[in-house]
Amino acid sequence: MIRLFHISDVHFGLEDKAALEWVADCVARERPDAVAITGDLTMRARHREFAAAAEWIRRLGVPVTVEVGNHDLPYFNLAERFLDPYRRYRWLQGAVNHGIALPGFAIVPLKTTARAQLRLNWSKGRVGPSSLAACLAAIDALPPGIRALVACHHPLVETGTRGKALTRGGTRALAALAQRRVLAVLSGHVHDAFDIQHPTEHGPVRMIGAGTLSQRLRATPAGFNELIIDDSGLRVRLRHKAEDDFAS
Repeated sequence: MIRLFHISDVHFGLEDKAALEWVADCVARERPDAVAITGDLTMRARHREFAAAAEWIRRLGVPVTVEVGNHDLPYFNLAERFLDPYRRYRWLQGAVNHGIALPGFAIVPLKTTARAQLRLNWSKGRVGPSSLAACLAAIDALPPGIRALVACHHPLVETGTRGKALTRGGTRALAALAQRRVLAVLSGHVHDAFDIQHPTEHGPVRMIGAGTLSQRLRATPAGFNELIIDDSGLRVRLRHKAEDDFAS
């Protein structure tokens, strides 16, 4: 059995400190096999926010993989945003693991952020041809019998949450993923959890979204997803701090 904690949208700079301590305690007590963070570690991509995120990640003491979110690109330094938008995000490399592989599956990234887009709201998702090609190549390179958990920031299509992803190229990406050994697509961005099967012309793809560990709540309290993978398949349990406090 493999257990994975899936968290998203921590937004250091506007984080929920009590929720972060609760998650760190859960990791220390329960020792999941890995933690997957699907973007928006920071609020405004400030250096001090990335430094706080790196310190918190190191405290967890388990393998951690992090995808980039739209809030992790520079907001105020436009020159850096256009010339080297992922420089501050890459600073995390010493604190996280890349290409996590666990028995039976591997976490494969799919980039859905962009430094700029041909629309006013650059915070929304975009799956460019090169990003999709890199993800598909990584899946195709997996050993026989290994399935992929695809990790991205934006939901690839709308999932019925209050927040919207409006991801361009997401439908095309899901159709391509449906033709490969993909267990599920993990994402965040909308700050509410979901677990749906999305139909494509090549069959359904499971999409799993984590909520937020920030003060920027929407319809649900701060929390994360606990994923259990065993011979029976993939099960998801939504974890909320308030429920754990009540149970204890």
